[in-house]
Amino acid sequence: MLSNIGVPGLILILVLALIIFGPKKLPEIGRAFGQTLREFKKSTRELTSDVMDEFEEEKKELKEMTKVTK
Repeated sequence: MLSNIGVPGLILILVLALIIFGPKKLPEIGRAFGQTLREFKKSTRELTSDVMDEFEEEKKELKEMTKVTK
């Protein structure tokens, strides 16, 4: 999606953002965007960790069940 933008496209986007929001609002918007990305990454890591923990528990239970049946 963003791979075809290039440097001129980024400059255009930054100039438009500067015109629309002004120089005082841009740092606030950047900070809010950064915090949003950080929270998203944190949530993703937690979800992945929870799923992997459950997978490991199921794997252990399956090993125990196969030992009992042998």
